[in-house]
Amino acid sequence: MPRDEDEGEAVSPDAPDALSQSGLISAHDPTVIECGGKYYRFCTGPGIPIAVSDDLKQWKPAGIGRVFLHSPAWTKTEVPGSRDFWAPEVVKLGGRYRIYYSVSTFGSNVSAIGLASNAALDPTSPDYDWVDEGPVIESSRESPYNCIDPAVAFDAEGDPWLAFGSFWTGIKLVKLDRGTGKLADPNAEPLAIARRLDSTDAIEGSYILPKDGMYYLFVSFDFCCRGVKSTYNIRVGRASSIRGPYLDRDGAALLRGGGTLLREGGDRYKGPGHNSVLHATDGTYYLVYHSYDARKAGLITFRVEPLKWDAEGWPYVTGVGAGPR
Repeated sequence: MPRDEDEGEAVSPDAPDALSQSGLISAHDPTVIECGGKYYRFCTGPGIPIAVSDDLKQWKPAGIGRVFLHSPAWTKTEVPGSRDFWAPEVVKLGGRYRIYYSVSTFGSNVSAIGLASNAALDPTSPDYDWVDEGPVIESSRESPYNCIDPAVAFDAEGDPWLAFGSFWTGIKLVKLDRGTGKLADPNAEPLAIARRLDSTDAIEGSYILPKDGMYYLFVSFDFCCRGVKSTYNIRVGRASSIRGPYLDRDGAALLRGGGTLLREGGDRYKGPGHNSVLHATDGTYYLVYHSYDARKAGLITFRVEPLKWDAEGWPYVTGVGAGPR
C-alpha cells in the first residue's frame, strides 16, 4: 500500500469540514481507535499498517508500522495466493484489543476473517505484543457470502456482533463470544442484513454504529479500487435492533437495495467509501473513509470529517457529494 508523505492539503469543496491531513495520508479501508490520548489508524496493506496521531491530522508510523512482520502461516494454507490483509477492524473486547482482518484474493469468495489481539496499542508499552489467534469465520466457493470486511458492534446487552460481506449475497451478521472474540456459535447461520438486488450485487464495507437506542448500518455501494474511476459511495440505514430490519430514510429496506446516500464523490475526491465511525472521547463523531485524489493521479487518500446528526436522528456530512438531509 503506497504511503505518501504530504505537507498538508487545502480545504476542498468536496468536504469543507474534512480535517487537513499530513504525513502518512494514504490509507485504504481505514479505521481509527482512540487510546491513551492518541489515535491509532489501521488500514489495508502488508502486515496491516499502523499509524498514530495526536490530533487526527498528522500521521506517522506506530512502532514498526504494522501488526505482522510475517503473515500467519494459516493464511497461506486457508487462502492460497493471499498477500496483503484487507479492511481491518479494531475493538476492545474481553480485556484486549482485537483486530479483525480480511484474508482473500481479488474477486474470490475463498476468504477468511482473521483475528489477532494485544494487551496494549502503544508500541512503547512492555505489554505490547500482537498475538495471532487464527481464523474467526471462513467462506468457500460454495458459500453464498464472502468473509471479508469485518466490523464489530455491541448490542444493548453488551454482546459483540460481527458484520461482514462483499458482493455475493451482501452483508451478514454473526454473534461473537464476549471472552474470546470468536464465534459464539460456530454452527449458527449468518443473518442477512443488507444487499443489492441489481446484477452487480455491489455492496460491501459495512459498519454498525449504536447510538441513542438505534443501530446505524453504513455500507459502500458500487466499485472501489479503480483510482479516479472508482464509483464507491456511502449509504446508511437504521434499525431498533442490531439484527435489523434496517431501513433507509424513505423506509426502503437495505435488504431490498435501500440505503440513504451519505457521501459520494466530488470533483477532487472520487469514490469515497469503506467507512468506519470514530466516536471520540470529546463526544464528536467522525466519518472515517478513503477516497481517490484526482489532483494526485488517483492517490488513495485517508479522509476524516465530522459526522453530524439532524433533528430526526439521521447522520449527514457537508459539501459536494453529500447526501440530502
